[in-house]
Amino acid sequence: MLKIRLKKLGRKKQPFYRIILIDSRKKRDSKAIEELGYYNPIKKSIQLDIKKIQYQKQTGAVLTKTVQNLLQKNIV
Repeated sequence: MLKIRLKKLGRKKQPFYRIILIDSRKKRDSKAIEELGYYNPIKKSIQLDIKKIQYQKQTGAVLTKTVQNLLQKNIV
């Protein structure tokens, strides 16, 4: 099963996340199939490729709750 979830980057106390498409059996920081955007919680900046995310959802990918919340914040 494919999931759209966060991949943690950055340093200690300076998190930075990439929004990726990955197989659900792989580890959080393993190689992604596709990168779909990023999220910086310190600067509160979000960049998403909404067309790719919608396409992957239609093909069966599942969003995590955190990514769903980010997607709702970005659309509204």
